[in-house]
This record gives sequence, structure tokens and C-alpha cells, in this order.
Amino acid sequence: MDPEPDRQALTHAVRAVLERDCPGSRTLLLGSLAAGTADHFSDIDVEWVVPDEAFAACLARVADVLRRVRPVAAVRCDPDYRHSDRRRLLFVRFAELPLFWRLDLSVRAESVADDPDYDRQNPRARARDDAWSRPASALANVVGAVKALARHRPEDARGLLDRGFARIGEPPLAGAAGARDAAGEPAAGWAAEIARLAWAAARQEPELGPLAAQAVELATRYVPTRRAGGPEGG
Repeated sequence: MDPEPDRQALTHAVRAVLERDCPGSRTLLLGSLAAGTADHFSDIDVEWVVPDEAFAACLARVADVLRRVRPVAAVRCDPDYRHSDRRRLLFVRFAELPLFWRLDLSVRAESVADDPDYDRQNPRARARDDAWSRPASALANVVGAVKALARHRPEDARGLLDRGFARIGEPPLAGAAGARDAAGEPAAGWAAEIARLAWAAARQEPELGPLAAQAVELATRYVPTRRAGGPEGG
């Protein structure tokens, strides 16, 4: 079954509910969906531009607004803009939808809508190190790595996994599970390394266990497994 109509319908519903909720606001489609280059693994990138005076109120109720579309499993905020007064980036995971279909929602006040660098270098806009979930971020890297491998981009996958391990203080090359073969591939296989990162994140934050299980299951569907004594294969 082609999932594209379902993702298009979800995107349309998200944009419509946001614009209805805040008079004077508008939404823009960003990323690969806007460019017409999206594939099955593409997420949903939307920007919501709101009047300056409504910025704080819109942020406060955005999760409830999105629940009018479908149940929301989790909302995370990009730590780089966690305390920005006119810009946020939210990562929204809807329940019972493919993990690939994360909504990356940029919320901007009208006055900075055309300023791509607003608060980019402002240390006061950033969250403290203890104010955001590193394990949740590492799990996002797990999903990103599965997506990269499904797109035949192993270098991207390797970078995502290495950064994910570093984010939670787990050495990616520690022991046999993280060792690389002569070609630079995980010696235990991509699926095993993905599972190792997912479960390491869940050990640090046990409430992420169900999400880790979903990510590991995703890897079994889209990532080749290593055959004993040979290269990875289906």
C-alpha cells in the first residue's frame, strides 16, 4: 500500500489545525515534501509563523492543538532554541504512525520569520545540559540511522550512531559489539549496533523502553542482518 496519501493527509490536517487555532498565523511546508523529493522515509517539516504577541500562548497549547489531529506520543524541543523568545523547533511523534513520520515543527514569531539566524548563536536561548533528554535524542539518531541505511547511505548511518553513543556516554567502539570490520562496517552488523544504542538509551531512561522496542523492530524490517561468515544480507 502506498503510504504517501496518508502522510499528505496528515500534513494537510496539521497545517489546517494550526492555522485555525491562531488567527493571523500561517504555515509553510519545508524540506523534501516542499521540494517534491520526499520518499517513504521522509519526515514532515512544517513552519508555523504566529503573531509576536501570540508566540508564548501558541507554544503553551501546541501539543493540545495537534491532538485534535491524532494522539501525540511525545513532544521534544530542540535544546538550541529551548529558551528563545521568538523561535522554537519542536519534534512531535504521533502515536501509532511510522516513526519516520516525525513532525519537525518550527514555530516562529512573525518579526523573525525571515531571519534564519535568529538566536542561532545566542547562549541564553539554549537549554542547560540537564534540561533535555540525551537518551531521547540518541533514540532519534537510531531512527535516523535506520532511515539512512534504508536509503543506502551507510556513512550517514555511521555518523548518526557514533553521535548517539557519544550523546549518552557510551563508547561506540567498546567491545566486540561496536568493533568495525576492514571495510568500516559494524562487525556485529548494522542491526545489532542499532539495537545496542537503542537499549543503552532505554537503560538510562526506562520510560523510553517502548520507543526503543519500536526502533529495534524498525531495524529488523529495513536494515539487513549479517550472515555468519559473510557480508550483511537480506
